[in-house]
Amino acid sequence: MNSTAAEQRLNFAQNVAIQGVGLIGGSIAATLRALNFPGTIFGVGRNAERLAEAHDRGLIDEAITDIKAAAERADLIIICTPVDCIVENVREAAETAKPGTLITDGGSVKGCICHPLAAGLPDGVTFIGSHPLAGSEKQGFEHAKPNLFDDRVCVITPVKSTPPDQLTRLIRFWEALNMRIVEMDPDAHDLALAKTSHLPHLLASALCGGLTDDQRQLAATGFRDTTRVASGDPGLWQAIFLGNRDAMLQTLDQFGGLLEQYRTAIENDDAATLQNLLENAKRNRDGLCE
Repeated sequence: MNSTAAEQRLNFAQNVAIQGVGLIGGSIAATLRALNFPGTIFGVGRNAERLAEAHDRGLIDEAITDIKAAAERADLIIICTPVDCIVENVREAAETAKPGTLITDGGSVKGCICHPLAAGLPDGVTFIGSHPLAGSEKQGFEHAKPNLFDDRVCVITPVKSTPPDQLTRLIRFWEALNMRIVEMDPDAHDLALAKTSHLPHLLASALCGGLTDDQRQLAATGFRDTTRVASGDPGLWQAIFLGNRDAMLQTLDQFGGLLEQYRTAIENDDAATLQNLLENAKRNRDGLCE
């Protein structure tokens, strides 16, 4: 890529502020570094010592503990805090942001964030929801990687009032990080993610929660693979479950019905129904690998 093409690829912002320099926020910073982003990368958080370490590792250019101070100097702000903090964090950033500033987030719930922020921000300041599907059970910028987002999906959730030019700008940002963009309605996103992300985490946690001490030595590869995500931060996940309450309850009801089909087949020694259920599950799982 020649220098002109590289500059065009990175023209989504002059300076970037990242609030929450953890796995996602730290990986955004690491990727911008790897892309030779020419602007300043501000890292924002409450823990000055942790920010100083992120600076020493070369992830950020400046450490700032006040999002309002960072927002004065950045024209693209990414909020990577827990989902129950994002609305307040966006509003704080917007107070001092310049007209033309674009604010986005990395939260895995969108309705409880996008709907409150669809109006009420200062003139010229835009919020558009984002969800980069690239997380893991690991936490902290120590696990940040510049290739974390490569060929992964980023869901963007514009609303009716979203300015088209800012939407294009946000797409350009995530594409620069080598992500594939999917646009969705915030509520449709939440219902889909309840099934593909939030319910699996809940089930993994339930399985681990029911494991007794004497059973641990028998929890081999299958159990460990199935429950890996249960090692995620409990505080983050309780906020996700409650933030996506309605979709979670709907999905749990649907899943309960499916479990009942398995239970009934086993109770009735119904080998044919059980075989069909297992074959359908295998087809769906194998399809993920294609």
